Amino acid sequence: MMKETGIDKKHIGTGLIGVIFTLCLLFILLITSVEAVCYWTPGYFEQEYEKYDVLSDLPDMTMSEEDGLMAVTEHMMHYLRGDEGYDDLQIEVRMGGELRGFFTDREIAHMKDVRDLFVGAQRLRLFAAVICLICLVSMYLILRKELLYVFSRSLLIGTGILFLLLAILAGILAADFSSAFVTFHHIFFDNDFWILDPRVDMLINIVPEGFFFDTAFRIAAIFGAGTALLLICGAVGTLKTKKRNRS
Repeated sequence: MMKETGIDKKHIGTGLIGVIFTLCLLFILLITSVEAVCYWTPGYFEQEYEKYDVLSDLPDMTMSEEDGLMAVTEHMMHYLRGDEGYDDLQIEVRMGGELRGFFTDREIAHMKDVRDLFVGAQRLRLFAAVICLICLVSMYLILRKELLYVFSRSLLIGTGILFLLLAILAGILAADFSSAFVTFHHIFFDNDFWILDPRVDMLINIVPEGFFFDTAFRIAAIFGAGTALLLICGAVGTLKTKKRNRS
């Protein structure tokens, strides 16, 4: 009886480690999905700008990559990721026949908050990767031959729960994206700098709500596909190890 209890405790403990591994892996997948849409999709911003005809709200501005909207966007995205050499958003452009700063002080204050969020998420992703490695090594040292079985079950349970939550979240976003968008800002920002005026703030004109909906949908699609793949891997691994244990 003591031996069986010991085995049960061992499986429970390593199962918990496996769930922690899965949650960290899913966080890595989420942040990478955001990065894939915003930084790795060729021509994404230009396509969205054309889709929503944003230049019609920007007086005398062009899409030119040298000195137009795409140049501003490239600078902005480097800034948000915390890339070296992009320490501020003091960008001057020619609009309405005069040289002016593209972003207002309010927009710059909000984008600084967004940058802190981006950079913080990148650091957490690195920390999550370290935790994943520690979890894998710990599970291997404790389980050895039983690693695949416990690991697969943990992956199956963790991704299954998250996949269900993701489906619920997707339903909420599809039903009322505007309310979800406002709630998101209230959760992650402790000020109202994100409330902008389209008459003076250019940011809200170049990234309207439709842009955020499209971006959220793409991120959810990539993250959902990755989660589904992990779910399948967990299910296949669990079935294979169960079959092997029975034989």
